[in-house]
Amino acid sequence: MSVSPARLSPVLTTLRFRSALVAVALAFLVLSDAQAQRVVTNVNADWDYLEEAHADVADALAADGWEPISLPHSWNVWDTTDIVPGYRRDASWYRRTITAPPGADRRTILYFEGAAMTADVYVDGAYAGGHVGGYVGFDVDLTDHVTPGAEHEVMVRVSNAYDPDLIPSQKADYFLFGGLTRDVWLKSVPETYIDRAHVLTPTVSAEEAEATVRVRLAGGGAAGLTAAARLVDPDGRTVDTAQAPAAGGVVDLAFDTVARPALWSPDRPALYSVEVDLMRGGETIDSVTEPLGFRWFSFEPGGAFFLNGERLLLRGTHRHEEHAGYASAMPNALHRRDMEMMKEVGANFVRLGHYPQDPVVYQAADSLGIILWDELPWNRGGAGGAAWQANTERLLREQIDQNLNHPSILFWSLGNEIYWLPDVPGGDDPDLLRATVAHLDSVAHALDPSRMTAMRKYYDGDDLVDVFSPSIWAGWYSGVYTKYAEAIEKAQAEYPHLLHMEYGGSSHVGRHTETPIDGEGLVDPDEFSEAVNQVAVANIAQNGDWSENYIVDLFDWHLRVSETMPTFSGNAQWAFKDFGTPLRPENDLPFVNQKGLVDRAGRPKDAYYVFKSYWTSAVEGDDPFCYIESPTWTERTGPVGEPRETSVYCNTDAAHLYLNGESLGMHEKDIAAFPASGLSWQVPFVEGPNELVAVGFVGGAEVTRDSLAVSYATTPPGTASDLVLSTAPLANGNVLVVATMLDAEGRRVLDYEEPVYFSHDGDGEILVDWGTPTRSQRVSMANGRAAIEFVPTTGGRAVVSVLNQDFKGTYLVVPASEMESVQSP
Repeated sequence: MSVSPARLSPVLTTLRFRSALVAVALAFLVLSDAQAQRVVTNVNADWDYLEEAHADVADALAADGWEPISLPHSWNVWDTTDIVPGYRRDASWYRRTITAPPGADRRTILYFEGAAMTADVYVDGAYAGGHVGGYVGFDVDLTDHVTPGAEHEVMVRVSNAYDPDLIPSQKADYFLFGGLTRDVWLKSVPETYIDRAHVLTPTVSAEEAEATVRVRLAGGGAAGLTAAARLVDPDGRTVDTAQAPAAGGVVDLAFDTVARPALWSPDRPALYSVEVDLMRGGETIDSVTEPLGFRWFSFEPGGAFFLNGERLLLRGTHRHEEHAGYASAMPNALHRRDMEMMKEVGANFVRLGHYPQDPVVYQAADSLGIILWDELPWNRGGAGGAAWQANTERLLREQIDQNLNHPSILFWSLGNEIYWLPDVPGGDDPDLLRATVAHLDSVAHALDPSRMTAMRKYYDGDDLVDVFSPSIWAGWYSGVYTKYAEAIEKAQAEYPHLLHMEYGGSSHVGRHTETPIDGEGLVDPDEFSEAVNQVAVANIAQNGDWSENYIVDLFDWHLRVSETMPTFSGNAQWAFKDFGTPLRPENDLPFVNQKGLVDRAGRPKDAYYVFKSYWTSAVEGDDPFCYIESPTWTERTGPVGEPRETSVYCNTDAAHLYLNGESLGMHEKDIAAFPASGLSWQVPFVEGPNELVAVGFVGGAEVTRDSLAVSYATTPPGTASDLVLSTAPLANGNVLVVATMLDAEGRRVLDYEEPVYFSHDGDGEILVDWGTPTRSQRVSMANGRAAIEFVPTTGGRAVVSVLNQDFKGTYLVVPASEMESVQSP
């Protein structure tokens, strides 16, 4: 599958370049004697890809159509968020020539951080190993198939085909992307090597802490070997050492008690490290380094969460592993940037939904101070038979085994909505489900007694796990958001360790209204029994306007409640970034779940700044900001003399709003006030152009300001009459083609929300299939506006058209003269 260069914007290309630099920097972990110690080399480059599902390696090798690619890679980058239902669920092949590392009595291992969803690995045509399950890493030992110093051809068959014996369910509300979607590494290790070094903290307090290391060896025999470890503090000083003979293949090492340890927390993520050596005589033959964070945590029954003995309100969101233009095959720089943006908005907690994620995500959480809920990908589908049970338990074991050392992880989630939509007859049997959850819970606690197990929305088994989340989508899938506090108080009384996962709703970028639909007279305000389908219960998701205004209000209310409820443990908004899903073909952006605080390319929506106004503080040293709602709400209407409410979201302690140079007054921020923590004004707009200026203050001094131009009309537009096209040049050299719905008087029809379709002929191409507001072929209008990005190639004549069921087509010639540089939206 070839990809047009135009699909890769300069920003994304730069990120790939930066990621490549990181890969080069990490390519070799070579200790003092490369012949004796491990060598780890990144092998993301120089692969070939064949999009054919041959079952036999010889048939794949003989096939035409191989094309050069680099990893990470997915074949579902473009077919998931196009306008055609379905996406490729099949197998493909990858191949690469490797040079087996030199040296006798060594092992050659290929390590995959993830292959979605199953992988079979061949060396020179011979089967060498494989893996079932798409979200955890695995080794394939090539030693018996290679000659040291010689070249060999590695081929990998990867499949994301339908498999009822493998989680997640095919009914999961996200795409099951296929491919080698994460990094691949070639390891050269001694004959006997360190397989894992698990770092445990049996007891932790502010006064003292214990740390132990369990070293597990693999390969040959352990006779004559010794394991040694050093505990290194956050400043790089060796705190203690320990060593013991390695006989038996498993070695337990204990450090002396650490007095007054530096504690890991979101505010101060103090990271120790444990350096483990495997030695023969006085010579080190293998070495690994693992992170360590000292912290302890607990819940009050039915109440608050405590970290290191102090109450901590968990301010959370969720993350799916995907990005526009990459699907799940994201470079490390983008993974890291997602986590940094969550931290910048003020989050201290992230639920990884609904599967283990790239290793760099955990590394970022450790270093940034973000608490993680790490989830087994049992998401819908019920339970299965013997093969399903074996796969599910193994994947939980592998998840815990590879992620155990990350201090950021506090919760092992066993699944989500597990009883919904069973994949096999009897898969939702209550006894089967309870037995399965109880067994997985015992496995998790046996492997890691230091953390809590968790689950969301499995009411028959809420007593089986340590932490439970019911489904409370106040104001979206059921009820109204003004009842959120009552819903939480009821849940606190029912579930001793409550942590509320998932709340929010969808918003279409640029859609605004003076009177958002809030459910009054439409839904039962006290109904919170979410249905399997949206038809069964009247709700805002089905009947609302999906405006940014409504979602801003919904989040504003939720945050006001959670920030002022002293016994609340915390919650997590769903989800930080828009993401693709096969279950939502009729959304305003087809096949995109639009509940993100940022769009699928990471551009903030209005709601992003609501969270930032609650979760960051210029008073406490965070970067100050004020944000007038909203830069995409620049045309407003209303009766003569009727002020319009305007909110300003700030992290300052006060703000002053001006209209056309005239003061509308200074307001003090009060998070108990709604909306906008009291930073809201009744603005008497005048007919025509208006300018708003918001000035933020800390301690009486101006620290930030924001401005917004608003065109105001006292006569509302009439019926949609004419669909017109115009252009706006972009900073990246492309052209934004804008479709606007006008009435007979030439006024923009602000309540027009129907979908439109873009097409193109001639020079260049339009950017489609990205799942973003300006790079989707079909998109619903937002206040009578939609846009598509056009990429010129030769600068020749191009024709872009737009139409829908009622408007049969408008055509626009895009000449080269339009391609001037302005700020890209």
